[in-house]
Amino acid sequence: MVLSAGVSGALAQSTDNLDKLSNFQSTGASMEMETVPQTGPRVAAFNKTLAGIKLPEGFKISLYAIVPDAREMAVGPSAGVVFVGTRKSKVWAVTDRDKDRVADEVKVFAPSIQFKLPNGVCFSKDGFLFVSEQNRVLLFPAAEFFYEGPDVAAFQVVKQGDLIPVTEESFNHTARVCRIGPDDKLYITLGQPFNVFPKEKMDLYKKVGMSGIVRMDRDGKNREVYATGVRNSVGMDFNPRDKTLWFTDNQVDGMGDDIPPGELNRATKEGENFGFPYFGGGSVRTVEYKDQTPPADAVKPEVEMAAHAADLGMTFYSGQQFPQAYRGGIFSVQHGSWNRTTPVGARVMFTTLKEDGTADKTEVFASGWLTPNGEYLGRPASVAQLNDGSLLVSDDTAGAIYRISYGDN
Repeated sequence: MVLSAGVSGALAQSTDNLDKLSNFQSTGASMEMETVPQTGPRVAAFNKTLAGIKLPEGFKISLYAIVPDAREMAVGPSAGVVFVGTRKSKVWAVTDRDKDRVADEVKVFAPSIQFKLPNGVCFSKDGFLFVSEQNRVLLFPAAEFFYEGPDVAAFQVVKQGDLIPVTEESFNHTARVCRIGPDDKLYITLGQPFNVFPKEKMDLYKKVGMSGIVRMDRDGKNREVYATGVRNSVGMDFNPRDKTLWFTDNQVDGMGDDIPPGELNRATKEGENFGFPYFGGGSVRTVEYKDQTPPADAVKPEVEMAAHAADLGMTFYSGQQFPQAYRGGIFSVQHGSWNRTTPVGARVMFTTLKEDGTADKTEVFASGWLTPNGEYLGRPASVAQLNDGSLLVSDDTAGAIYRISYGDN
């Protein structure tokens, strides 16, 4: 591939800037940083949409921030600054300075670095921010306290081109999600670029962890494949109670409106296989692998979701603000159909757990972004818990973050 002089120069400048930032040197970047206005007619438009959102009794929803292309969110453990990933080229820092639970400022984060699809953002308990891009992972040790200027100390956990083979880069299924596990290791979901990948890709993907989940030390060392048989997961979290890893997975397209189901999965140990590409979702076999024998120990989903609802971000609720019935359960989002005759999704789901840690019941928690005539007023992309125990919902289509609270909070 031949790069234009402009693109080549921009990449070289970004690399040079990253080298300087890792040595705590200034890049000379302009102090004029892009901000997003939080007032004006768009606020009224959002409020009109939110007035039609259906929630259980006692809950309410409000606009937290206007954030273009908002996807994954990472809430700072100390100051509560919300870092927001996108499938574009920006990461945003969202600040509520007066703690009235409405953002005062939305500002671009680390503009001296050129990001590429920085969807995955996650914090360690000691306040280190990780950003997982299409094919690189960066670390910002003190992001929550030094995000105000263009230069933020940054280090490469995984260098550009080393997260997946460069030959497998694609515009499809490139959104990564990261989490720091109870073992203090970094976990990253790695989608594969096909609807159903061809057989000749099987060995490569198993080796590098594509169509699966990888984990590594926080400095990028000791990388290993944690789970395989995952088509395209764009949401995961650890159950704080039993330390198991749960993740959503998007099913195979083109098999009909009602099959295969979306998935919410539970991984209890390293090395489990979750069935793809032999299964397109749930127990539905794919056409491409129908003559192949699936793994005998393939793990079935804990919850089979509506077909083609596009299950994305998820989080365990560990706060105290919501009623007891919600504590310890899973909030997850359905982005909404793009290829279904009658669209479904654009809603927040809630799943309770049994005493043994497995899934119990799943129900709709928040809905109304999909109108009866099939128009999307927004598409929830992920969820995160604010430090006060309220729930944030990102919407990459409308470009916003909403806050769901209970009672007088």
